[in-house]
Amino acid sequence: MRPNNKLSVMGQKGVEYVEELLLIFIAIATVYATCHEIYKMWLAWVVTVADLLLLFLYLEVLSMVKHYIGSGKLPVRYPLYIGIVALARYMVLEIKELDAYRILAVAGAVLIMALAVLTVRYGHTRYPYEDSTDNK
Repeated sequence: MRPNNKLSVMGQKGVEYVEELLLIFIAIATVYATCHEIYKMWLAWVVTVADLLLLFLYLEVLSMVKHYIGSGKLPVRYPLYIGIVALARYMVLEIKELDAYRILAVAGAVLIMALAVLTVRYGHTRYPYEDSTDNK
């Protein structure tokens, strides 16, 4: 049974509004977190590599939100980039407490994600998406 067309359109519009509202909230929260982190660095008069990596995480989140708002699509590589930077930050912060196996595991995870990014990029250039505007 096919849903009422008007009801379906209203449902889609409602989901789109909620989606946009959440994206705006994510952007505002990310900007707030960024400003808070910069304020903490300012008070301490110290900037560490971990601080810079955290700022890169925030930058990647904002970039992901911007891309999603602009195109309506979210490439899988953005969360992969965020994961890579997050793992690098984890290694920087916890390097003294990590044993060799955990370091290898985290480095292996970074390598797997980097290979995933390369695979996705290769797939997009070699096998581009067809235009999906015809709503098959």
